[in-house]
Amino acid sequence: MLSSVQTPRLLRFPNLHSLSLKCLHTSQSQLTTPLTTPTTLPPSPSQILTNRKSLLSREITAVDLATTFLQRLRHTEPQLKSFLYVSDVVLKEAEEIDRKIANNEELGPLAGVLVGVKDNICTADMPSTAGSKILENYKPPFDATAVGKMKKCGAIVIGKTNMDEFGMGSTTEGSAYQVTANPWDLSRVPGGSSGGSAAAVSARQCMVSLGSDTGGSVRQPASFCGVVGLKPTYGRVSRYGLVAYASSLDVIGCFGSSVADAGLLLHAISGHDKYDATSSKREVPDFASQFIARDHLDSKPLKGLRVGLIRETIEDGVDPEVITSIRGAASHLEELGCTVTEVSLPSFSLGLPAYYILASSESSSNLSRYDGIRYGKQVVADELNSLYGESRAGGFGSEVKMRILMGTYALSAGYYDAYYKRAQQVRTLVRESFRAALEENDILISPAAPSAAYKIGEKKNDPLSMYAGDIMTVNVNLAGLPALVLPCGFVDSSSAALPVGIQMIGAAFEEEKLFKVGHIFEQTLQGCSFIPPIVADELAC
Repeated sequence: MLSSVQTPRLLRFPNLHSLSLKCLHTSQSQLTTPLTTPTTLPPSPSQILTNRKSLLSREITAVDLATTFLQRLRHTEPQLKSFLYVSDVVLKEAEEIDRKIANNEELGPLAGVLVGVKDNICTADMPSTAGSKILENYKPPFDATAVGKMKKCGAIVIGKTNMDEFGMGSTTEGSAYQVTANPWDLSRVPGGSSGGSAAAVSARQCMVSLGSDTGGSVRQPASFCGVVGLKPTYGRVSRYGLVAYASSLDVIGCFGSSVADAGLLLHAISGHDKYDATSSKREVPDFASQFIARDHLDSKPLKGLRVGLIRETIEDGVDPEVITSIRGAASHLEELGCTVTEVSLPSFSLGLPAYYILASSESSSNLSRYDGIRYGKQVVADELNSLYGESRAGGFGSEVKMRILMGTYALSAGYYDAYYKRAQQVRTLVRESFRAALEENDILISPAAPSAAYKIGEKKNDPLSMYAGDIMTVNVNLAGLPALVLPCGFVDSSSAALPVGIQMIGAAFEEEKLFKVGHIFEQTLQGCSFIPPIVADELAC
């Protein structure tokens, strides 16, 4: 299967047997594939819970379920290119789950759940390249802690998803192997750097997926692809087995087609890990207790909740249609009983430059280990310095090289105080501004991105414009807080209706509150279908 990583277009598959609520009036004629949307649609169901019920009642087998997803993946993958590798033992693992069901053995909470894993999260006996040529053909001998916990719960890793090299990018165009397309419009980016994981869930190539979030790499793709994305509190999930980019910012996050699925996946992977000294020893709450069915909600289920709309995120530079969707989402929260007020975070605009100094500085240190000797791609050279230099020059892409140089410069003796030290001081200001705002509000809300998904290639040669797109998300990483993104509406483009996501930010380790608000918001949002055109006809049957 290594060839599937070396030449992603030739992915081999296992043998298969045999809002403003603008959602209510989105023009379906603008979708690339027609999608009939009734005036009122049922809320997004939990794929994990629905399929578990079907497995336990023996309405369907795990093999049948896996086959359905693999067939859909095979059908859509040539257009999307979400995966760098597809496992060839999916059906074998599904057969084992069916055997346990037949023998009335206990099943884990994720039994039969097909999970895509971002390619910078280690998986034993599967390639884990971090989207880089310097790690081409690398197969770790161990699972990341998050992956190991999922497997213990019965999950099946369906494959490794595409990403910007080492997580450095916002479009997934920075992958050394292929460019992933957005399931809503194949001419547009899915976001990044976890674009493959977001696109895979959006196109129902897998039920849920893991990504990593250093400055918004889960939340921005979730918004672009119309799925739920969760960045947990720093320390909630072990980073052991996550290929390091910026260690003080990196977290493993979750994608799902519903808030419940993201919450169930987070519960499975959370908790202290002796292999990660930064992982928290706090008890992991039962997130599932927040997922109350719509029929059991009263008329004002969020009465008394204080919500702060961050003023700096709805000002100049943000697409007017995105602002309209976010204001519509705020109105919906008010209908649910929330009190919504605008709040100002004075240090908000300072977060972006501080983030890029800190992240680049940490990456220059973390990526120094890729020398072509201990692991990674190695070139033939006559002497040691040439081996180091040529291995790194040939193995790293242009974006990674640029960030290494930026970070090395910021850490150099003459500039440390002017750049790195000052960025750390700004980080403290950002934390304090969030702390003050969250003392007055239960959650904060903002857009997840200044615009909907843009065209492939549109910002590839304009890195400053691409970096500016992270303005909505990087402050949350600097503060180490949890944030949930879920779709709340659409904007119109020339060829398709594109989803927009609302970002909900909570205090540290208060993911439970975010899940409660997000789930109720999702369950009561009327008339929105967040199923992309590429699979709409199949899923409508």
